[in-house]
Amino acid sequence: MAIPNFWYNISTDLPIPLPPPIDPVDEGGSRISLLNKILPSELIHQEFSGERFILIPERIRDFYRRIGRPTPLRRAYGFEKAIGAKVKIYYKFEGFLPSGSHKLNTALPQVYYAIKDGVKEVVTETGAGQWGLAVAIAASLLKINARIFMTRSSYLSKKERVIFMKLFGAKIHSSPSKLTELGKETLKVNPKSPGSLGISIAEAVEYVLSHDRTKYIPGSVMEFVLMHQTIIGQEAIQQLKEEPDLIIGCVGGGSNFSGLAYPFLGMKFRNEGFEKTQFLAVESNSVPKLTNGIYRYDFPDSKGILPMVKMLTLGHKYVPPSLHAAGLRYHGAASSLSLLIKRNYIKVKGYNQEEVIKAAQLFARTEGIIPAPESAHAIKAVLDEANKMSSGSVILFNLSGHGFLDVDAYRKVLKI
Repeated sequence: MAIPNFWYNISTDLPIPLPPPIDPVDEGGSRISLLNKILPSELIHQEFSGERFILIPERIRDFYRRIGRPTPLRRAYGFEKAIGAKVKIYYKFEGFLPSGSHKLNTALPQVYYAIKDGVKEVVTETGAGQWGLAVAIAASLLKINARIFMTRSSYLSKKERVIFMKLFGAKIHSSPSKLTELGKETLKVNPKSPGSLGISIAEAVEYVLSHDRTKYIPGSVMEFVLMHQTIIGQEAIQQLKEEPDLIIGCVGGGSNFSGLAYPFLGMKFRNEGFEKTQFLAVESNSVPKLTNGIYRYDFPDSKGILPMVKMLTLGHKYVPPSLHAAGLRYHGAASSLSLLIKRNYIKVKGYNQEEVIKAAQLFARTEGIIPAPESAHAIKAVLDEANKMSSGSVILFNLSGHGFLDVDAYRKVLKI
């Protein structure tokens, strides 16, 4: 099977135009123009592109081959039997990649484009560490420095990922940190702050704005990130020999779910297939942006440095509780994903961590793969939905990462 030549940009097929980023109306229009200082230039072009398909550079396709793309599409025979469902359950296994998750699919092109701009260091945030580890690997392969602001709750609990990020040469800071003004202000108010992705994003951006030859690269939410992840869904369309009735993925910022679902949705919008396919996005009840968030313009970062985007949000000042699925601890969802949810093209559901880990345990015992806690939300949804569906129905979900570095999550919930 060939690796796709293009990333898919869903903005060209949306039912209504995507609301553009804006600056606050009561301030001078500075944030949008500031993106040129913050992001690699090609990523800005991709964010606002009107092209349906964006050519993947041949060097990135070579790296995709080296890291193990195409990733496997597997049928969950053991899980099907265990839950007594009469449906077929397939999963795209992104944990097959060296970083253990889908995040490497966008880390490689983002680092590549930063280098094209003459950058010497890429800077980013990370929650549970999947994104941070992917950036550390990509930066090591492409021979550039990486600096990562990691939410404090994960920095303390995900020690293995911290070690491995350092192994690949990245500099790691517990966020909130004493390296930025925002970090120092946050620690002054709450010295024991668990941090949040919004705070970590703001710290990373503040650092870039005060240092030359650096660029910020984001792990989710931005449209170009979702676009890079569509390599997952494009591969799945080639691999799956039957039409899925339901596609499921978990949502932190949106790249995991969208990477699998958007190529299918695009074909559905263009009347090229998958007319009967339905879509379900799953979140943690602890951070209920999809089920309880407000659809409005908000900042992607907690300090309000970046332009405002229209999204489902709990508010950029929201600091989520510490939870096992730290990759889902973000206050908002990507703009295109939020729009599609509001227009009822995608259904949503939330779960608590205890029921999610129980589903993950059952999956591990029947399929031999320990899923990442984030991916386990999708597994719980598969379990629930499979028992409602008619015999012979087909479910496809994104197993976006393995859980080998999430011992803390399983120990906490299972009380081991």
